Amino acid sequence: MTTVTVTANQSKLAPTVTRQLLHDSGYVLLGFPLALASFVVLLAGTALGIGLMVTVIGLPVLAGTLYAARGLADIERLRLPSVLHQPRIRPHYRVAEPGASAWRRIFVPIADAQSWLDLSHGIFKLVVAVGTFVVTVVWWAGAVGGALYWAYDWALPRSPDNTDLNELLGLGNSTASRVGLYTAIGVFFLITLPIVVRGCALLQASFSRAMLTGVAEMRDRIIVLEEQKRAAASAEATALRRLERDIHDGPQQRLVRLAMDLSRARQQLASDPEAAGRTLDEAVAQTRDTLAELRALSRGIAPPILVDRGLPSALAALAGRGLIPIELRVDPELGTQGGRLDPALENTAYFVVAEALTNVAKHSRATECQVSVERADRRLTVSVGDDGQGGAHAAKGHGLAGIADRVRAAGGELTVISPSGGPTEIRAELPL
Repeated sequence: MTTVTVTANQSKLAPTVTRQLLHDSGYVLLGFPLALASFVVLLAGTALGIGLMVTVIGLPVLAGTLYAARGLADIERLRLPSVLHQPRIRPHYRVAEPGASAWRRIFVPIADAQSWLDLSHGIFKLVVAVGTFVVTVVWWAGAVGGALYWAYDWALPRSPDNTDLNELLGLGNSTASRVGLYTAIGVFFLITLPIVVRGCALLQASFSRAMLTGVAEMRDRIIVLEEQKRAAASAEATALRRLERDIHDGPQQRLVRLAMDLSRARQQLASDPEAAGRTLDEAVAQTRDTLAELRALSRGIAPPILVDRGLPSALAALAGRGLIPIELRVDPELGTQGGRLDPALENTAYFVVAEALTNVAKHSRATECQVSVERADRRLTVSVGDDGQGGAHAAKGHGLAGIADRVRAAGGELTVISPSGGPTEIRAELPL
């Protein structure tokens, strides 16, 4: 029994404009004094360390300056997520070997490339911070002062020799024209304030990200790609071994028996035609069984319905063959012409569900199962849950290890929640 329920995409609410404006403003305004302090401390420390390089004292001073630059860089890394909406990334710095001498420890930061990037950031960030600070202050002053100009116009002293902007623009010298013009300018600053401040914050944060986390992001990306490559190779090898085992244990044995039956039928044909007929009937049955097993193997690799009609139809057919009741919730757009996923991603999602349902049928002792496939926030979430005995895990040598390798090869993450006694949930997060 299979119950099919369709669910629509749900998106998370983005931060409000006001909240983001406050975050960006705080980031830019606080960035200026931090940049000024970094500039003074690091430039003085670098100049002193290089100046004393001819003596022994210069090296410890330079190493201490690099450590100070690292601490200031860590402060900036803590501030970046509020603007860039990305997780905090801290590079892996060189560390001294256990038992290293004091001089060896002094040379550790000097030989670390990221430490010099931190130092460069602390010195040159002042250039970016000054510009963004000035623009942000001017826009806030224009927005607040202009939008509220009507409230304090009466209190401003005026001399007969002064000429206001409204007079220069030919709008007259009345109070209404003056208040209207300055209020309109303030409204313009107020409307454009989130955009301008956001641009200043992104400019400052992008500079910091390039200097402080760019190399770390590239290194982490390389590590992730290497892990995905190894996972893909492991998943492919596992799939090939499984296919080889299934062919050897199933169709190959039947084909061997078919050859033996045909050979026996040929020998019986002259002496005992009736026995030859019975043998040929058995051979025909063996042929049908072999074709059925080959079709089952092909469905496990890439079922035709997945290629022709998409993931929802393929999962519905898969759930329909289940031995226990399966509730299927799937995004209907995944089966439309414009909403279909990349073929490789479709195969991965189908493989996750198929293998998970196989493990449920073999090991869980469950009475019902739930399958959910949803797309949201540039990610595809595939979830398979059951009310079985639990105890499942993705360690090597177990049934879920192949699913973990396949998901990791696609750049995703597999989570297995299966306490002893159940229930069990297998959830795969795949990037779109």
